[in-house]
Amino acid sequence: MSGEPAHARGSSSEIKLRIASAVVLGALAIFVTWTGGILFAGLWCIAGAMALVEWLKVAGAGGLGWKIAGVAFAATVAVAPIVVRMDPLLGLQGILWLFAVVWGTDIMAFVVGRTLGGPKLWVRISPKKTWSGFIGGLLGGSIGGFLVTAAAGLPNLFLPTLLALLLSVSVHAGDLLESAVKRRFHVKDSGQLIPGHGGVMDRLDGFAVAAFLACAIGAARAGWEQVAQGFLMW
Repeated sequence: MSGEPAHARGSSSEIKLRIASAVVLGALAIFVTWTGGILFAGLWCIAGAMALVEWLKVAGAGGLGWKIAGVAFAATVAVAPIVVRMDPLLGLQGILWLFAVVWGTDIMAFVVGRTLGGPKLWVRISPKKTWSGFIGGLLGGSIGGFLVTAAAGLPNLFLPTLLALLLSVSVHAGDLLESAVKRRFHVKDSGQLIPGHGGVMDRLDGFAVAAFLACAIGAARAGWEQVAQGFLMW
């Protein structure tokens, strides 16, 4: 029998499960994004529907204001990626850029937060989150956005990277917002669908906020038919 403490073994197993789930989901998301079309749209519509079911399970008892918020969240999950992917010139790059920003934020926040620890970000809302993780997440999201922008061969790298930094902040904000909702209704996870991660809401809270902001900025600059060009080309 190993001399490693039981809680340490459990923690190690949980991290391995999180990594395995993230790899599988990431590969699936990239494949479907690359394929595009009905498969891509269908997957995100299903994700939106599942997010709504989870939201209503968590906060449905909170009254009409909470139900409306759930519908808005689910609609963003379903519609925003489809709108970005439909851009005829940079749809694929736009989605990959969003993935890079969100995943870079999440991964670096987790790694740096666990490694360095330090002062807590907002104990009352999310006791495990630290300022070091927050800053690490900003760095990861910015680098992720920069790499995709550079790979796409776009002429202006600075402004999309600056936008990636802003969206990285929004990823943290979305995560904290969902944590606040779960704490308000005394729920630990929105579901158990994804091993090591919880439910669809738990995985897409930050992505939904970032995608909404990207779509709003892209549409304001280039119109709804060229959303990805609007937030990637400056």
